[in-house]
Amino acid sequence: MTALTEKKVSGYLPEDTPPIGAMLSLGFQQVLTMFPATVLCAILTKFDVGVTLLGSGIGTIIALLVSKRKIPMYYGSSFSYIAVFVTVMSLYAKDCFTSKAAYCPEGVRIAQVGILGTGIFEILIGLLIMKVGKAALDKVLPPVISGSMAIVIGIGLAGAALGMAGANWMIAIVTLLLTVVFSVYLQNRGLLGMLPILLGAIAGYLVSIPFGLVDFSTVTSAPIFRVPAITLPAFEDPRAWGVVISVALIAIATIPESTAHLYQMSLYIDQLAKDLGRAPLEIKNLIGLNLIADGADDLVMGLIGGTAGTNYGENNSLMAITRNYSVPVLMAAGVMAILLGFVGTLAALVASIPVAVTGGLAIYLFGVIGMQGIALIQSEKVNLFEPRQLAVGATILICGIGGNMTLKDGLFPFLIPGVFPVGVPAIVFAAFAGIVMNLIFILLPPKMFGVEERENINF
Repeated sequence: MTALTEKKVSGYLPEDTPPIGAMLSLGFQQVLTMFPATVLCAILTKFDVGVTLLGSGIGTIIALLVSKRKIPMYYGSSFSYIAVFVTVMSLYAKDCFTSKAAYCPEGVRIAQVGILGTGIFEILIGLLIMKVGKAALDKVLPPVISGSMAIVIGIGLAGAALGMAGANWMIAIVTLLLTVVFSVYLQNRGLLGMLPILLGAIAGYLVSIPFGLVDFSTVTSAPIFRVPAITLPAFEDPRAWGVVISVALIAIATIPESTAHLYQMSLYIDQLAKDLGRAPLEIKNLIGLNLIADGADDLVMGLIGGTAGTNYGENNSLMAITRNYSVPVLMAAGVMAILLGFVGTLAALVASIPVAVTGGLAIYLFGVIGMQGIALIQSEKVNLFEPRQLAVGATILICGIGGNMTLKDGLFPFLIPGVFPVGVPAIVFAAFAGIVMNLIFILLPPKMFGVEERENINF
């Protein structure tokens, strides 16, 4: 079923299945969008790249099935866990980050227990929300928190985007400009209009070749077939059980992040449905199911040895740009990611994309994550004339963005033995501060003290 109308509006809703050619190309674009950050996260934490790609594909497919094919999300590695992984693996597998080895199985096996704990925690929270209702979560995680966290996550990745772009500013800027041109001027032009990121990546890749930035030797020398280094969690190691608390606490940041992603996706999907003359899907009401899907993905990662996952804001941005929310496309992307885990040549080909090209794409994609946070705050009509809303949002933004930018290693200097022994990651601290502040306003509402809420401006 295609999503084309007499108004020539292009796009696919979650239940739509594009033609096979479109499905494969759109699926590959999803993989291309996921690949750099997911692989980079695996490299930084010394997890096996092949296993991480394998887990990304399997986890995405299982999460889509768990969500009853209603929530179009792609799952990749989460940067929120990098600091805690490096800390834990340095403590319990001391050679992990002192050796030149690209992969540290001893540390990975210990971290896997923590990833499983996070998955179980997310599933339990999801089940609780399904029982008590969305309204209960809206009180604890209102749009001002979810939207602000999306802004923190997007802008917090600015350093990574600009760092990659800095490998060659000219190539990065050319890639960025061409990608923006494709996304703006090819809208509603059929399949081409839905592939701006892929077209931008190809254009940046081709421009890079004359400058000697593409290393084809890695492609030609890569084995055609490789078996990912799957490992089992270190359940027998008593140190691993303490890691559960450290890793699971990162959900303080990832649950608002995931909720923000769901709200954003719901907004864009319902707008597309309206443009297509179809009924709104309102997937924002499936918060509990979304968190269960998140947990299912982490269970996959924890069982086989991939980095902890999350539904990807970059891929959500891609879907918002292309108006493609087809679940079959995402399943096709999951299969491609699985193949990348086994086919060395394919993985090497995608990995040969110059860092500067990835940086140009990341400037756009990471920025869109932040802008979608703003869109969420706007769409939910958050009253930013009300001091308590301003207080929560302002605290999250400064602690999250400012903490990442100015604090050493992005860590608040509050040491919690066994959990955050070297400091609390800025994104965790920001989420915790916003949630606690909001709970204070719930328990002690201003009206108890005779304070009237300021009226929102009706634009």
